[in-house]
Amino acid sequence: MSENIIKAEFSEVMQKSYIDYAMSVICARALPDVRDGLKPVQRRVLYAMDELGLRYDRPHRKSARIVGDTMGKFHPHGDSSIYECLVVMSQDWKRSMPLADGHGNFGSIEGDGAAAMRYTEAKLQKFTEDVYLADLDKNIVDFIPNFDETEKEPEVLPVRVPNLLVNGAEGIAVGMTTSIPQHNLCEVIDAVKAYITNPGISNEKLMEYVQGPDFPTGGIVINKDELLNIYSTGTGKIKLRGKVVFEPGKRKSDRDKLVITEIPYTMIGANIGKFLADIVDLIETKKTTDIYDISNESSKEGIRIVLELRKDTDVERLKNLLYKKTKLEDTFGVNMLAIVNGRPETLGLRDIISHHMDFHYELVTKKYETLLKKLYEQREIKEGLIKACDIIDLIIEVLRGSKNQKEAKACLIHGDIGDIRFKSSDSMIKACKLNFTERQATAILDLRLYRLIGLEILALQEEFDEIVAKIAEYEDILENKASMRKVIRKDLDRIKKEYGTPRKTEIVNAAQAVYVEAPVKEEQVYFVMDRFGYAKTFDSAVYERNKENAHKDYPYIIPCMNIDKLCIFTDKGVLHQVKVLDIPAGKYKDKGTPIDNLGNYDSSEENIVAVMAKDTTIHTRLLFATTGGFVKIVDGVCFDVIKKTVAATKLTENEEVAAVIPVTSIGSVLAPDMVVLETKNGMFLRFPIDEIPEQKKGAHGVRGIKLGAEDSLYQAYVMEAQNISSIMYKKKKLEFNKLKLAKRDTKGSKIRR
Repeated sequence: MSENIIKAEFSEVMQKSYIDYAMSVICARALPDVRDGLKPVQRRVLYAMDELGLRYDRPHRKSARIVGDTMGKFHPHGDSSIYECLVVMSQDWKRSMPLADGHGNFGSIEGDGAAAMRYTEAKLQKFTEDVYLADLDKNIVDFIPNFDETEKEPEVLPVRVPNLLVNGAEGIAVGMTTSIPQHNLCEVIDAVKAYITNPGISNEKLMEYVQGPDFPTGGIVINKDELLNIYSTGTGKIKLRGKVVFEPGKRKSDRDKLVITEIPYTMIGANIGKFLADIVDLIETKKTTDIYDISNESSKEGIRIVLELRKDTDVERLKNLLYKKTKLEDTFGVNMLAIVNGRPETLGLRDIISHHMDFHYELVTKKYETLLKKLYEQREIKEGLIKACDIIDLIIEVLRGSKNQKEAKACLIHGDIGDIRFKSSDSMIKACKLNFTERQATAILDLRLYRLIGLEILALQEEFDEIVAKIAEYEDILENKASMRKVIRKDLDRIKKEYGTPRKTEIVNAAQAVYVEAPVKEEQVYFVMDRFGYAKTFDSAVYERNKENAHKDYPYIIPCMNIDKLCIFTDKGVLHQVKVLDIPAGKYKDKGTPIDNLGNYDSSEENIVAVMAKDTTIHTRLLFATTGGFVKIVDGVCFDVIKKTVAATKLTENEEVAAVIPVTSIGSVLAPDMVVLETKNGMFLRFPIDEIPEQKKGAHGVRGIKLGAEDSLYQAYVMEAQNISSIMYKKKKLEFNKLKLAKRDTKGSKIRR
């Protein structure tokens, strides 16, 4: 068998494949089409529900059935994405105009997930049937083959309002995202009508109708002046605030309350829980003492988060604190990206309405062309029947004289009398002149005798007149743009009247929230941490009362100022910084908070070697010793950094930090002192500290002790700096002064016990 080897540049193949993949995700998965404002999965779910006959006035059907039909026929990308789409289209806190009517547990505004698809049921909303799916049978949109070419699906749905604005859109594609806020249906329809009247209308004029976003959760948009630029460019940031209401106590014994009745759209889901946690954190860290209690009284009727206030609370100051420190004020990023003619484009307000109206005109044109075609057929049939009623005796004579239907039909269409028997030659002559169309002849042959009653003949004439009138009306709509615009406006007015709702989100220009934190009173505290990593701070009085027990219970006791930071050095050569104010103050018997929760330190991956106050760290020199036997002295100023986590020293593979010890203050001469290095195998080396050079934190250091095979440095001691002259080694006291004084970078002495 001959081989056909195709040579290709790998980079070119990869580039083409990635571009194909990216365009597939962009156009067929993640971004909505500007015409109907729907992503493919949304369009397919709605069409599958329409195919299943899930009308608004019929019973709900299991969600699993809807998902199964959608996945099997149109969207073979997994059931989870389809069900998630169905759930979101049913949630009235995520969609201004829900498109599906969910029955069962479809989640909650606080982030609870929907029940499994086998438990929930759904059907279409009346709004969806009327505005999104109506007239699908009139050949007004193109149908394309599905993924395996066994079914047909609509390329777009015949949506008659700019759904891209009404329900917004979110999607993450390859290298791009879309984030379009939701708007009020009535305002969008008014803007569309204004565009119909004046296609050259500006964004500024359109915004006289569309005030701004209208989120289902309400809230307040506070940067009204910036909206014009956002809607002109299609990108920007909308600043949102929740609505806060002050409720004074009804009686003297009742507390005043701040009640949050509406939340920013960005807070829905898990962020409500985070908002409550943030308020609790403000109370615990004493950034506010004005809140006595907090409760979440939200229900199906709406959001109600109640803050009970202490006496003489400055309400405005507390509001500003909540806006500054919690999600009660947030930002909604706008990027109005959609598919236009098969390509992604960033669109402004006018662009979206313009593209939708081009599509809407196309829908109306196709609809009336289809209706007109049917009316032409009906007019032809009615004309034939009326004509036949006038010569009914001749028709009956033709039918009675014919041997079969074919012969009678040929006579009616072509005047071909053939072997038909007539009562008179006059009838034969008249029959030869018959010239009905084939459609008329078929209708005559199907005519029932009761239609020959006088009243029925009059009704037939009335039907004909109605058809002629409709034909004239539809031809006028297709031929006259003004008539078509009138029809569209009338339809939009009906939709607005039937489905329109009042605006929920308030649009204002609000002053920026200003909150100045009260200055913290400086005082000395004691940071303590037990061997399990639970940390807290004491004030000086608590420490003095429990001084003796504290040194027994806590391996780390660091005196520091409350406005200072703590420097935590780990065996991985990393420095973590934690604000002392972030460490909860507690009583002596309180358990404390895990140190892992206070910064980026992770006890599962690294161990603490040393903890010291930052003020101490940056005003001293530090001795670093590693398990590889390397040592160096580093100026503490090197660690005067802002970042919470930085590299403290350089390590080789499998090497760790064994000790970090402050040795002398900056500016003073390195005092005569002795360093003692201890290895795991019991080797001890004592040498003068001035043999260790001062280096930068990024240096590896110099060798302090020569290690034997499979040995490593265990600990380092600085005698004067640490005020240490001996240790317990193998249950016996080891005096450092009895160790032989040697040089750095030697093997040291073996201590045998």
